Amino acid sequence: MASLNVSSVLVVLFLTCGAVMATKENDQIIKENNCESKMGLPCVLEAFTSIFNTGSISNKCCGELVVLGKVCHSALVKRTLENPLFKDLNPATIIAESIQTWNNCLALIDSPSPST
Repeated sequence: MASLNVSSVLVVLFLTCGAVMATKENDQIIKENNCESKMGLPCVLEAFTSIFNTGSISNKCCGELVVLGKVCHSALVKRTLENPLFKDLNPATIIAESIQTWNNCLALIDSPSPST
């Protein structure tokens, strides 16, 4: 029985350390890549709404998101999910929404504009 308790403590410790390391890793990525200064606030809010709520993102903000880069985009979404305010959200759903938003923006920016 004591070994079960020790094992439980080790699992909890491992998971806790993993979460702390993930937080530090995302913060480091964000800091090293200067992620927080690459998008204007209106576009940050649009992207946030399209991922965490029901909303769309404009062509202009898609352009800013693509310039931000996938590494920054992913790190910012993951860091947001670590915030206790968002603890009730399903991380898998949010990650899927963030990937969908990224892919939609990338396709929009990469597609040739129609000739007029």
